[in-house]
Amino acid sequence: MRIGELAERAGTTTRALRYYESRGLLPGRRAANGHRVYDEADLRLLRQIRTLQDFGFDLEETRPFVECLRAGHPTGDACAGSLAVYRSKLAELDALIEQLGSVRTEVAAQLARAEGAHAVPRGDAPEPRCELTEALAHHPHPGRPVPDRPTHQEDTG
Repeated sequence: MRIGELAERAGTTTRALRYYESRGLLPGRRAANGHRVYDEADLRLLRQIRTLQDFGFDLEETRPFVECLRAGHPTGDACAGSLAVYRSKLAELDALIEQLGSVRTEVAAQLARAEGAHAVPRGDAPEPRCELTEALAHHPHPGRPVPDRPTHQEDTG
């Protein structure tokens, strides 16, 4: 199949496919006329990449899964490299969950303080301030770096 058909069947763009090819995740086979050609195995690779990315895996983290499929294994997670990526991702998620738990505790404490402050008569209330801003300054945003994949703008060409 040609690149446009693969992109359509996989729900992505030709630009994304070219990007994956440039990163060595999709093969760069060409027909005699110079057009890129793909087969069902390539569609399977692409679906594996996209599924992992949908779950938050960086593009480079998909490589062991792709290599596992290319080696002829029935699933992309049947190889040691894929299992190592799963373990690493679980550790990353556990750290994020712990960090989010700390942030949640701070927000709940701030809510309790704020609700208690509203119960104080107006004349006796302390000077207003945002304690949440100060508390969160000690807890970096629990997000993660932007995944190594085409952005929506890059992905629509």
